[in-house]
Amino acid sequence: MGADDKIDNKSEELGGKVKEGVGRATDNEKLEAEGKADQSTSKLKQAGENIKDAFKS
Repeated sequence: MGADDKIDNKSEELGGKVKEGVGRATDNEKLEAEGKADQSTSKLKQAGENIKDAFKS
């Protein structure tokens, strides 16, 4: 997994956490759900990259 990919995935995860928090604070269920979805997507990408790395070694 390249350093750029790690940074991109982490920033997407953090952005999702922020979006989820703002949605929760403002009672915006759609924004909260989008934040959770962003976090899930980021975690799936990280898992895929980890699997790729495992097969490279």
